[in-house]
Amino acid sequence: MTRHLPSLFAAQFLKTTTLLAATAAFSLAHAQNTPIKFQLDWRFEGPAALFLTPVAKGYFKANKLDVTVDAGNGSGGAVTRVASGTYDMGFADMASVMEFHANNPDAPNKPVGVMMVYNNTPASVMALKKSGIKTPADLNGKKMGAPVFDAGRRAFPIFAKANNITGFQWTAMDPPLRETMLARGDVDAITGFTFTSLLNLEARGVKAEDVVVLPYADFGVRHYGNVVIASPKFIKENPAAVKAFLQAFTKGVKDVVADPAAAIEFVKARDGIINVPLEVRRLRLAIDTVVNSPDARAEGFGQVKGPRLTLMASQVSDAFGTKTRVNPDAVWNGSFLPTAAELNVLPTPKK
Repeated sequence: MTRHLPSLFAAQFLKTTTLLAATAAFSLAHAQNTPIKFQLDWRFEGPAALFLTPVAKGYFKANKLDVTVDAGNGSGGAVTRVASGTYDMGFADMASVMEFHANNPDAPNKPVGVMMVYNNTPASVMALKKSGIKTPADLNGKKMGAPVFDAGRRAFPIFAKANNITGFQWTAMDPPLRETMLARGDVDAITGFTFTSLLNLEARGVKAEDVVVLPYADFGVRHYGNVVIASPKFIKENPAAVKAFLQAFTKGVKDVVADPAAAIEFVKARDGIINVPLEVRRLRLAIDTVVNSPDARAEGFGQVKGPRLTLMASQVSDAFGTKTRVNPDAVWNGSFLPTAAELNVLPTPKK
């Protein structure tokens, strides 16, 4: 019996060595995945599927990234959290990025846009048809409502100038009250993201056909909307990870655009109490109005055009009253974008 002990010890040693080697290999592979903390602009609603899909489908992990996506409470918060280093990358309105740059010229880590997602601003003016408001000119002298930090309200001077609107007055409120106050007639019109406020109005008993929607993009305000942002520090330390993130994200966008209903399941996995049919509609509305818009198809998904960005920078400087003028060259870095073939994710709209 004792004659077999050496062979038993050898077998156990080989088994232990194999297990340790496998563990080390797994740890090494895991260690090679670059962690990225990503901050959304808003809650886990329909559009969040654009980022949750590549997480759920393993596209980020396939590119050796360990991405965590957190809900947000506004573009301004996403910008400041990336600037502070709390988050590596995020999703925010380009106007908020520009404002941060111009108001914090000495900040050491100002976030920059690396991929345009909402080629057009989702901001619009919304009113009830019974108010008699049909065109921007009908807003003259009217009572407008929106939270003070609302992107549409901040940019309204540009919309007003483009459409010769004067004499309007603002009423401020917390975000949950915006659509309620319009529905009960406390204000004549509100500003907000179309795919947010329109569906919120429906949730308050207002039929879609009873709402007038005046999209900024259709009335002289060709601002870019939400953009993927990254901190200069993260870009400098992990340039390959930024490129890998955008490549995996773009792959996910293609899936979401092709099947929005399926993508909402990944949102529900993060927030089990969402209204699935409502969020499917919200996502489709976002895709149709700002992701797969005519401007997006003309310019190419993910990209920006210099003259348009320069005009937006000038308009934001004036409308937001920034401390310094926005430098359009400082807020955008398109060098990490995927190839043209990979960016070809927008289908031709069905007629």
